[in-house]
Amino acid sequence: MITRKSLFELDRMRKAGEITRLILGRIAAAVKPGITTKELDELAEAAAKEFGVKPAFKGYQGFPACVCTSVNEQVVHGIPGPRKLKTGDIISLDFGVVYKGYYGDAAVTVGVGEIAPEHQRLLEVTREALWKGINAARAGNRLSAISRAIQEHVESNGFSVVRDFVGHGIGQAMHEEPQVPNYVSPLQSYNPVLKPGMTLAIEPMVNAGSYQVKIDPRDHWTVTTMDGSYSAHFEHTVLVTEGEPEILTQLRESRGDDGGMVQW
Repeated sequence: MITRKSLFELDRMRKAGEITRLILGRIAAAVKPGITTKELDELAEAAAKEFGVKPAFKGYQGFPACVCTSVNEQVVHGIPGPRKLKTGDIISLDFGVVYKGYYGDAAVTVGVGEIAPEHQRLLEVTREALWKGINAARAGNRLSAISRAIQEHVESNGFSVVRDFVGHGIGQAMHEEPQVPNYVSPLQSYNPVLKPGMTLAIEPMVNAGSYQVKIDPRDHWTVTTMDGSYSAHFEHTVLVTEGEPEILTQLRESRGDDGGMVQW
């Protein structure tokens, strides 16, 4: 069942989203050659304590860390560890919090130092695809409007959309109905009308090569591209309204100094 959030619930989700964005911005700004993915995770955990929130991912279905750190050919669910980032890498950072029982969830992919032009283009197209999907999240549209907007933008630019992992509804649970695919399947039968009050985590995962992926048999979490091509991932938590979609994982205040945070 798809839940439509009350004003009370939305107040909490806005706060959860803002804190998610603040912390994720800090983590992304800390990315540099030589830093380990474990150090990024420690930064996330310390920031969550500072804000008095629970990291959404740690312990979720057994995941061992606060932030998913997926490097280069890793698509999603990368586990932080001793790996040192090097110039030319790209890293997807996926992070969420629980604030007073409500979830925020967002992701961003950043380059480590100077990256190859083709990888910069991958990041740009994936970010653009996220915004195409957000713009389609309007009352009266079918869910597939989001999927179609993302898929068409990605594929028209020569990249592929991951099909085995999708976006999702979000609220008092990390994953609620509906699933939000980033492509349109001819077999898709569930295609509800979007209504005000629905909250969705929209998150295109885009590969430079084939859309096919695999799960690491050693840790049972890390998803990588089947062909070894690089992958990018961007995500926002979005509210369907009577008019323009509202991005809940966005800062509520206008700041002259963003503290070095990465914006997306």
